[in-house]
Amino acid sequence: MKTMISDELLGAIVPIIVYWVYSGMYEILGNYLEKYRLHTKSEEDSKNTVSKSTVVKGVVLQQAFQFLIAFILLTVYFFSSTRCTTKAQPSLVVKSFQFLIAMGVLDTEQYFMHRYMHTNKMLYKYVHSKHHRLVVPYAFGALYNHPLEGLLLDTFGGALAFLVSGMTPRTAVFFFSFATIKTVDDHCGLWMPSINVLHAVFGNNSAYHDVHHQFYGSKFNFSQPFFVTWDRILGTYMPYSIHKRQEGGFEARPIQTSCQINDHIYI
Repeated sequence: MKTMISDELLGAIVPIIVYWVYSGMYEILGNYLEKYRLHTKSEEDSKNTVSKSTVVKGVVLQQAFQFLIAFILLTVYFFSSTRCTTKAQPSLVVKSFQFLIAMGVLDTEQYFMHRYMHTNKMLYKYVHSKHHRLVVPYAFGALYNHPLEGLLLDTFGGALAFLVSGMTPRTAVFFFSFATIKTVDDHCGLWMPSINVLHAVFGNNSAYHDVHHQFYGSKFNFSQPFFVTWDRILGTYMPYSIHKRQEGGFEARPIQTSCQINDHIYI
């Protein structure tokens, strides 16, 4: 029998390691990336209402829950009656198809749950508003959420994507790691499509999500972490343009007028 070192354990712990390594890279390179910032450092200090030490503690707490649930899910999967025997890993084509299915499932679950957390006043006030204390996002604050939000969006969404796609725990290691990288990247607070392929390839990127974190965009751009499909289909997509700031860096500005924003009706 396969030892429990394994893909099950890796699937639970590797995304956590990826989170801190990737977000740590942004922190280490911070001074060299100033010219790509979507907000000035003074805006980060003045607009955010939570300290970075509190953010770290909140993220660690959420990741502890995620590790426990992910490990239990993957272990149950391994010991299920239909998978007790060793099976060959699927082909690259099958894995790619499973990746796409998982991306679609995760996007769908997170869009509707994320949107509901904005439209339900109680959920927003007591749960989702915690994440929006970071008006100016930064990389290691990507998973700064209320534990209930982390459970409903990230943990449950990831479990659903894993089960529906039919991927193996080994494939899940790569999928969850990629989803983690994408989430960190969307909150990095930088705009650099010329050197970051994720900013260039995905419409759902750091600038797109930055619009959502601003007051004028809080009822738009709910999609995460991969595509903007549901926002476009359901009329919650807010287009924006990128402008260079005179003092350096960039700014994502909404294209819609204030009247259009105020008149927006949820469907």
